[in-house]
Amino acid sequence: MTFIVTDNCIRCKYMDCVEVCPVDCFYEGENMLVIHPDECIDCGVCEPECPAEAIKADTEPGLEKWLELNTKFASLWPNITEKRDGPADGEKFDGKEGKYEKYFSPEPGEGD
Repeated sequence: MTFIVTDNCIRCKYMDCVEVCPVDCFYEGENMLVIHPDECIDCGVCEPECPAEAIKADTEPGLEKWLELNTKFASLWPNITEKRDGPADGEKFDGKEGKYEKYFSPEPGEGD
């Protein structure tokens, strides 16, 4: 088992999770974060830290697409270990449907 970031992170990109991760397995895209599944130690400390509830265990049904996305982009995007402010308009995107289709960006973020 591993934890993964799902679509509710898109355009919210809260970073509370990165500062509690003991193994620094978060990677930053332009408008979301992902977890490297091979680096995650399944401790679960990040899950309750996410205000958008975008972090899930990969054992939950229907998350195969998100496991693939986390795996792919964790190898392309820079590592992030320090919390920064998310987008100024992030709250208005929290809970919106269809965020992947409408807003996902494959571009990397800044990282540390």
